[in-house]
Amino acid sequence: MLTLRQLRYLDALARHRHFGRAAQDCAVSQPALSMQIRELEELLGAELVERRQNRVLLTEIGVEVARRAALILSAARDLTDFARHSGQPLCGPLRLGVIPTLAPYILPRILPKLHAEHPQLRLELIETQTKTLLAELTRGALDVLLLALPVDQPDIESLRLFEDRFLLAVPADDPLRERARVSAQDVDQRNLVLLEEGHCLRDQALAYCARARGDVNTSLGATSLATILQMVASGYGVTLVPEVAVDVEVRDDRVKLLRFHEPQPQRDVGLVWRRTSPRKQDFTALGEVVQKALDVPGPARAAPMSRRRRGAQA
Repeated sequence: MLTLRQLRYLDALARHRHFGRAAQDCAVSQPALSMQIRELEELLGAELVERRQNRVLLTEIGVEVARRAALILSAARDLTDFARHSGQPLCGPLRLGVIPTLAPYILPRILPKLHAEHPQLRLELIETQTKTLLAELTRGALDVLLLALPVDQPDIESLRLFEDRFLLAVPADDPLRERARVSAQDVDQRNLVLLEEGHCLRDQALAYCARARGDVNTSLGATSLATILQMVASGYGVTLVPEVAVDVEVRDDRVKLLRFHEPQPQRDVGLVWRRTSPRKQDFTALGEVVQKALDVPGPARAAPMSRRRRGAQA
């Protein structure tokens, strides 16, 4: 009889494409994992894996079986979650994924409140880019994500929490006047410095600027906002900064912040989870904690800065 263990081993092999790494992921020996894959192939009457010296390839049938196995494993996790969390919300383990342009700025405000109000919650965190988080959510390795909306996937449900406006960070000696409102055309005259490919903040900044300019020439990129703002402070260009990051990242007097003309560029921040997950009550409760921690009374309100930087009045 087909077992969840066999499907879990196949799922790990499909992700790692290597017997040794898949076995390590499943905390079993490589021979044990290989034997279970062989038994699964015999049970299904089909070859699932093409074994090569240094890597593993899935056959055409293997790809489809692995895809369906991932769905079955996700449903099994949801079933377990339903049984374990049908009572008190935010109790027990919760696996939360957060994008890097949110995690350092809002988690220090959220986590203490979450611990105080839900002491029985065991939170597990992962911080990485949106694409990876969504893949981990789909396969059931994560329960809920905190990221920029929208997420255009039919099997995903979302809850909008707050609006995060963008400001333009420029060198302090830039001729743009402090307290002036700027536009995408002002960015057009300067070198736009952005995060590297894969960060949704990069895509959002490019989308705003491209609406006015048609194209964007960006020659510099970095892995963190801290690096980007050091480049701005040193005169290498300008960048768009999320409002939630201002108090942490913009402390250098060599940088000034300017607001955009209405409608100001912004991103919606919210939670997303699998539509089939039985833990919607938990995710709604988590959203309420986030809004309270950030002093956001309702989903239509923007997250305020606790301290206004010069040149960046609302």
